[in-house]
Amino acid sequence: MTGLPSLRPADPSRPAAAGPPPPRPAGPTRTVAPRRPAVDEPPPLVAAVARGVALIVVLPVRLLWELVAAAARWVDRHLLTPTGRFLYRFLLLPLAWFARTLVWLPLVWLARGVAWVVVRLVWRPLVWVARTLVWLPVVWLARGVAWVVVRLVWRPLVWVARTLVWLPVVWLARGVAWVVVTLLWRPLVWVARVMVWRPLAWLVRELVVRPARWLAVLLAPAGRALLAGLTGLARVVAAGLAVFGRVAAAGLVAVGRAGWAVARFVGRLLVDAAVGAWRLAGRLLALLYQVLLRPLGLAMRWWWRHTAVPLGRAVRAVWRATVLPLARAVRSAWRATVGPTRRWLRRAVLDPARLASREVLIALGLRR
Repeated sequence: MTGLPSLRPADPSRPAAAGPPPPRPAGPTRTVAPRRPAVDEPPPLVAAVARGVALIVVLPVRLLWELVAAAARWVDRHLLTPTGRFLYRFLLLPLAWFARTLVWLPLVWLARGVAWVVVRLVWRPLVWVARTLVWLPVVWLARGVAWVVVRLVWRPLVWVARTLVWLPVVWLARGVAWVVVTLLWRPLVWVARVMVWRPLAWLVRELVVRPARWLAVLLAPAGRALLAGLTGLARVVAAGLAVFGRVAAAGLVAVGRAGWAVARFVGRLLVDAAVGAWRLAGRLLALLYQVLLRPLGLAMRWWWRHTAVPLGRAVRAVWRATVLPLARAVRSAWRATVGPTRRWLRRAVLDPARLASREVLIALGLRR
């Protein structure tokens, strides 16, 4: 039974409690979540009161809510849905049919009729007039002017430029190139080859190559004897070689001086030849200018003044006499025929049709 002291004997192995337990040493401790208190059941009186409130207040409200929901479902099923179907079938569909049959289709027919009238009576005549009276004459006139320009201006200019400018310039360039090659380049090449290269080659061959070969042939046995002989003979040969070297050096110096004199003479001769060729080319070019280019320029200037300028003036006069009056006549005809017709159509046909369609749309409520 609860509330009575325990009658079990004390365990002798356990020490008797001498007092409160000693305090634990300070240190990191683990936090323990507090236990939730146990939910006690309400007393019977409170439960009875709650049940009475639920029975008296909540149950009637719930029953009333269910009754309202059932009534709303019944009204929706048996009143609103049939009414909507009736209105849709017998009011909206007839109104849509009447609007389509009596308003939209007549408007479409009227728009098609107006468009047909505009296309048949206005657009196609305007296109025909523009094509017949404007485009075809302009095309014919442009072709005629192009033919006149090509036949009377362009081809003569091309022929004159090719015959009197290009071919003489090509011939002159070829003549100048032939003169330069024949009178300047080839003599310079011949002088360089005959008077410079060949003498230098002969000097090198006679003064360097052949003595070197002779010395090689002459000194080969002496070298063998020197290699096999005594030191004295080597000294004698060395002295002889030194003497020969001095003599050869003196000879080479003399040959160099002679070559330098020859080179200076040849250089002066080449410079004089180049200066003479340059002056001759200048005189030939001046003669060619005086004989050919200046008369050609005078002839071209005379031809331009007496042929191209009068021809240009004639073309300008023909243009002013034919094209400008025709263009002015076309502009006057356009202003006298097409302009008044267009203004009359706009004022008498298009503006009334537009105003009538606008009033109909405003009356039907399709436009504000």
